Amino acid sequence: MTSATPYAEVIGDPIEHSRSPLIHRTWLRHLGIDANYRATRIRPDELPDYLAQRRADPLWLGCNVTMPLKETVLPLLDTVHPSAAAVGAVNTVGHEGGRLHGRTTDLHGIFRSLDGVQPLESAVLIGSGGAARSAAFVLRRLGVQRLHIMARDQAKAGRIAADLFPDATVGSVADPAAADLLVNATPLGMTRQPWPDLSLDALPSHATVFDMVYAPARTELLQRAEAAGLRIVGGASMLLHQAAEAFATFFGQGAPEETFAALARELAP
Repeated sequence: MTSATPYAEVIGDPIEHSRSPLIHRTWLRHLGIDANYRATRIRPDELPDYLAQRRADPLWLGCNVTMPLKETVLPLLDTVHPSAAAVGAVNTVGHEGGRLHGRTTDLHGIFRSLDGVQPLESAVLIGSGGAARSAAFVLRRLGVQRLHIMARDQAKAGRIAADLFPDATVGSVADPAAADLLVNATPLGMTRQPWPDLSLDALPSHATVFDMVYAPARTELLQRAEAAGLRIVGGASMLLHQAAEAFATFFGQGAPEETFAALARELAP
């Protein structure tokens, strides 16, 4: 690579933990693309100046946006995809001729993770943050008829219902989970984050459990669900599929899916 190498990056604060550079650099090497992908720490108060500088850089292909910038970035963009506007967050910014275009590839990651999961008449969603908003958006479009949102912050969960799934009900994390699908859209269960005392006994035998957490690969929730004979979907699927959409936005080529299995093992041993 030279000083004239095109590049994309992931921005946020903190940023050291991001696995996006590993994923995108693996794909760039695999496809032989002469470009780079890096991580850059940007605080919310630095975001306007950062974007102004990047607009003027013809080598900059765009960026992924992580916490705490996913909402802050919205008014600084030239266009925002309607689905991202509905969710209220952007995680991918494309750059074309000085104009910035925002979208949320998390939606694609959730869609692909749930591809083929049936039945999906009812769902329980755990969480009230941005990931939960994305999940509620997708679940409604997948045809889920009944959604129950379990959250510590029930006021935020209520806003998800009002904005994205008007017929959804809201309750505490202690509620029994009875639905075709259970989705964990919180960091609970991540390494060093204990999983709450939530019973899975109310889930029917055909139910699927989808945990957005990808490290560890087999979270306590997934282990308990598998022990109960339920179908499980891990967070690496969502992480890689949402990254693949961003990769195509930045570099103009599809991500090589033949690398996904090895990457999933490397991301969360």
